[in-house]
Amino acid sequence: MRVLVTGSDGYIGAVLVPRLAGAGHEVVGLDSGLYAGCTFGAEPAAVMTKRMDVRDVEADDLRGFDAVVHLAAISNDPLGNLNPQVTYDINHLASVRLARQAKRAGVERFLFSSSCSLYGAADGNSFMDELAGFNPVTPYGHSKVLAERDIARLADDDFSPTFLRNATAYGASPRLRGDVVVNNLVGFAFTTGAVQLMSDGTPWRPLVHVEDISAAFLAMLEAPRELVHDQAFNVGRTAENYRISEVAMMVREVVPGSEVSFAAGAGPDKRCYRVDCAKLATTFPELTMQWTVRRGIEQLYRAFKEKGLAHEDLTGSRYQRIAHVRSLIDADRLDPDLRWRWRVEPARAARPR
Repeated sequence: MRVLVTGSDGYIGAVLVPRLAGAGHEVVGLDSGLYAGCTFGAEPAAVMTKRMDVRDVEADDLRGFDAVVHLAAISNDPLGNLNPQVTYDINHLASVRLARQAKRAGVERFLFSSSCSLYGAADGNSFMDELAGFNPVTPYGHSKVLAERDIARLADDDFSPTFLRNATAYGASPRLRGDVVVNNLVGFAFTTGAVQLMSDGTPWRPLVHVEDISAAFLAMLEAPRELVHDQAFNVGRTAENYRISEVAMMVREVVPGSEVSFAAGAGPDKRCYRVDCAKLATTFPELTMQWTVRRGIEQLYRAFKEKGLAHEDLTGSRYQRIAHVRSLIDADRLDPDLRWRWRVEPARAARPR
């Protein structure tokens, strides 16, 4: 298949793109270059990439593709809170517009990277399946609810959307994120010796390795249309729901000399939910989710040792999305009044990245 991947230079995209290419698909990226230079280890594998804002994509940019994999987004709750209007502008409105343009261009398959954050605040006693009600507590989670709703309305015989509700991602990537919980806990333990909790540790989270997210996207891209048409899937494993305190204890066991501590002001977190991933396992019995959180912690610790992760990179603009966006605004490269559009932007032409 000829596949366009938006957000191809991001945390998931840098892992997914080579996986799709390795499976024999012709892959073209589309990325604004927002996180160019935020590299962990070697640069991501080179593919042809359209350097443009996802909000500017037209049907002509999408003609000739069999599928669009839409990853591009303001990518987590804290970053979404930094400017809620930009979050809705990109995650909701631009996603729906992209789907409409893809439909106009004759693209048949549209895989949308959604999130289990749309379940939001739950009691933690029950497992949320794909029919559970939504209760988002952040602009990021709410934007995913709205995008799913409006993209689903475009589904018909010629246009087939699928919604992948990813659990909270973790694991090594050439575009490492230090602001997702497992990566953050391991990074702090490695660089400071403190497994630093930002909450009281009681909230539940479903967790999934970035490699397993990529495997799920590939499986759904290649699946018969009738299996995935206008369907949502929780992406992860039901067994991989943990309290944050449980993750912290695993990190302490893996990282020598580390101890669990609480950040100043750590308290309850309204984001608390467990998810049921049985639909994914039943629909795709051949899809094996390879990773556990314990293995992922071990992978991250080895990678941080090998590449020499520095504390200032973990907490600064290299691997913290909020810090990176703020640094671009402070350097007058992003315009806060124009909803984070470039003032000084990377090259826009299609080229190997």
